[in-house]
Amino acid sequence: MAAEQDPEGLAAARPLLTDLYQATMALGYWRAGRAQDQAEFELFFRQCPFGGAFALAAGLRDCVRFLRAFRLRDADVQFLASALPSDTDPAFFEHLRALDCSGVTVRALPEGSLAFPGVPLLQVSGPLLVVQLLETPLLCLVSYASLIATNAARLRLIAGPDKRLLEMGLRRAQGPDGGLTASTYSYLGGFDASSNVLAGQLRGVPVAGTLAHSFVTSFSGSEVPPDPMLAPAAGQGAQVDLAASVETWLERVCGHLGLGVQEPHRGERAAFVAYALAFPRAFQGLLDTYSVWRSGLPNFLAVALALQELGYQAVGVRLDSGDLLQQAREIRGVFRTAAAQFGVPWLQSVPIAVSNNIDEEELARLAQKGSEVNVIGIGTSVVTCPRQPSLGCVYKLVSVGGQPRMKLTEDPKKQTLPGSKAAFRLLGSDDVLQLAEEPPPQAGQELRVWPQGARESRTVRPAHVEPLLRLWVKQGQLCEPLPSLAESRAFAQQSLHRLSPAHRRLEQPALYQVALSEKLQALVDRLSARGAL
Repeated sequence: MAAEQDPEGLAAARPLLTDLYQATMALGYWRAGRAQDQAEFELFFRQCPFGGAFALAAGLRDCVRFLRAFRLRDADVQFLASALPSDTDPAFFEHLRALDCSGVTVRALPEGSLAFPGVPLLQVSGPLLVVQLLETPLLCLVSYASLIATNAARLRLIAGPDKRLLEMGLRRAQGPDGGLTASTYSYLGGFDASSNVLAGQLRGVPVAGTLAHSFVTSFSGSEVPPDPMLAPAAGQGAQVDLAASVETWLERVCGHLGLGVQEPHRGERAAFVAYALAFPRAFQGLLDTYSVWRSGLPNFLAVALALQELGYQAVGVRLDSGDLLQQAREIRGVFRTAAAQFGVPWLQSVPIAVSNNIDEEELARLAQKGSEVNVIGIGTSVVTCPRQPSLGCVYKLVSVGGQPRMKLTEDPKKQTLPGSKAAFRLLGSDDVLQLAEEPPPQAGQELRVWPQGARESRTVRPAHVEPLLRLWVKQGQLCEPLPSLAESRAFAQQSLHRLSPAHRRLEQPALYQVALSEKLQALVDRLSARGAL
């Protein structure tokens, strides 16, 4: 995965996608002779988003791309020279030109893992100056990706496993980078596809899309298709004038629905015919441009039945306004009667897709038992995360030169946990953080732990112990292939399935416990008493 062979890695984030104080600290470290001191940082969040009890870890692949491409170009160094004091030693800038991440090691939760407050999503170790410079870019790459994946997972849980969820929020996203990130990680979180073509090209996200109202309104009905002839789906037999066939079927459809043949909009019908000629195997009707009942539905049925005569099967309809749940029920009823009337059994099960500013509450309504909605397109509510716009990840120093470091502050909630750590998931109990030097917990053996914020310890006997943090990058080299996005998506769904219903529920969930080992708690107490010295 060399940087020069990965243009996406170069485009996603560059070294100067950072805060200026990272550069000022780098100068301070260098001037103090501490640039090469070995240090370790942890990236984590303090509170689960959206009032829930879990998050999904995401963004690791982007972080690895960024680390492997990390190099300050001449133009980058020149800009930093203009932003720092004019009397800065030129040797510092030569030092920056030579920087890369060949000395950096990364342990992390696999993408799609369940993540909980205080448990590191990333552990980054290496030369102090370099790993300090990585703070802002890594936070940028992980925080939004994890927030989007978690938001998408919530929407998937509300929708249930059978509804098809489409992310279609690119036009609502906070810029091109936000749009690509949202499309990528909503897929990881459980959506089925995206409208974002670039996400398909660069990230392998399945893409989906048909037509907008503008396509329909662009037709007046006076247009003559340059070639209205369509061959049968089987490839054998005479071609048929589809537009003429549609007009014939329209009379029968209108008779069945009790409509006058002049009521359905001619321009809409012409648009449907044009789209069907372009996509006879993937025809979908957008029903609500003029009137669902007097125009969109009869025009769709006429085109779908004309295609049926040639062996093609329409793939669905879409609604984008009104009471989506009620309209879907009524349309399904029409499909059933039309299927019986015209002897076309598949018509009764044509998928019904809906869109139109769908949030969690409307999604729950559309997903209720008895709903006839099959496909749900969500834009703004997935890409902008309106219930919580930021995950609030932080990147904190935990050791320098092998010595633990701890931030105390005036706010206990912002205190950090010192030392290089390991993390374990104890089946039937908690996540446990302990010092890396400690032996790992063993299944079936008692373990005394301190739940975070508790005044007393408790004893647990885990039935199973799962290490959480894996070594992905060692001294700048990838240790194992990263899972594909589809593999991470499947892992995320498996992880959510394993989470207890009490923790998985979206409103007033049970709090998932993260506990400290006795040795780590003792270190916290000792450094707190000393003022972290």
